[in-house]
Order: sequence, then C-alpha cells, then structure tokens
Amino acid sequence: MKRGSWISEELDRRAGLSISPRMGSRERKLPDAGPRLDICGIGFMVVNGVPIAGDPRNIDPRNIEEIFGHGRFTRRRFGMDMTWVTDRIAVGGGIWTADNMAAVSRAGITHILDMQIEFDDTPLAEPHGIVVYWNPIDDDFEPKPADVFLRGVGFALEALRDDSTKLFVHCAAGVHRAPMMTLALLGVMGWTVEDAMDLIQARRPAADFAEVYVRSVEEFLNGRK
Repeated sequence: MKRGSWISEELDRRAGLSISPRMGSRERKLPDAGPRLDICGIGFMVVNGVPIAGDPRNIDPRNIEEIFGHGRFTRRRFGMDMTWVTDRIAVGGGIWTADNMAAVSRAGITHILDMQIEFDDTPLAEPHGIVVYWNPIDDDFEPKPADVFLRGVGFALEALRDDSTKLFVHCAAGVHRAPMMTLALLGVMGWTVEDAMDLIQARRPAADFAEVYVRSVEEFLNGRK
C-alpha cells in the first residue's frame, strides 16, 4: 500500500516539532543509471538499496549486467541514509561501519532502535555512548506479532522521556521495517495510522508500507485499547 500524498501544514502543526534536512537526499535525486552496487562491508552489500549477502570484492564489474541485469554499473562508498521525521526521531537504513556510526553520533543521536536482523549495532555504538536496542526481524512480508512492537515502542518511549535525547529507528534499507516500527511508535504517541503514514512518507519518500505490515501495526494499536 504505497502512499504518495504529502503532509499538509496541519500535520506539521500536529507534529509540533521542527524538521531537520534529510541526509543523503542528493543521491535520490539523481537519474536512474541502472544497477548500483553500494559497498557496505565484507560479506554484505546493498544493490539498488536492497541488502543481499555476498562479498563485493568478489564481483567482477565486467559481469555486473549478467548478475544484476542490464544497465551501467557504478561503485561507490556507502554513506549514512538517515531521514528526520521529527526533530527527535529519525528513520533510515543500516549503519554498518565505524565512520557511519560517527556520523550518526555527530547528528545528535543518543538511542538506536535497530530493526534489522542482519547486523547488531551495539559494538559500533559503544565508543560513542549511544544506547542500542536490537529488535531484529525479517523483512519477509509476514504478519509481525504484537511483541515486536511492544519491545520496540517501549524502548523508544523510554528513550524519548528525556527531552535531550534523539532516536534513530533503522533497518537495512530503511524501506519497510524501520518505517513500520516508526508507524507503531507514532500511533502510540497519538497519531492516527493514516496521518502517521503521511508524515513518514512526506519526509522519507522511499518508505513503503506493505499492507501486511500496516495490518500488524493496526492490530498492535487496537490491542492496546
């Protein structure tokens, strides 16, 4: 259920928070140049924003069309992909490296809700004093149990209790799992599901709300009433 509406001024007022610029937005404005391999680290890579297993060092650029389809192959360093939904809640993709974690720290993030099953951020975050809660789930388009949201939302609300903290909710690509958890968090904070989806997709157009995930969030929220 991909939604394309943009948030209204009324939603901005309801958020009651200033919005910081999106990090990494420049690359999303570039024209599609075909398959793109983003180097994420040894044993893991992202192709066109989709995380897959494998070692990028073993890929011969001459064979990229055969492996990933036709189009120009480009190779670049993988940087942080983080979108501020409010001035205290950010949503995005994987961190993966010490350099990226340092960038997250410089952005003022104090707490991380890591939804990806692929990687635990804790060792990278410790030198920066960032608190990590690893709540790993598969992006398998299967219904998610209420316990997943209970754990994640509980951590997030506790983190945001202090006005000085900032939260980063992320998964591997920042497309499904992190927006889904942020949807649940905003729902508990008083937003309707529809308005929260509008807010998230207005700030992060890459966010995609699969129907099965939205139903999971709705069932979690309804179970709290």
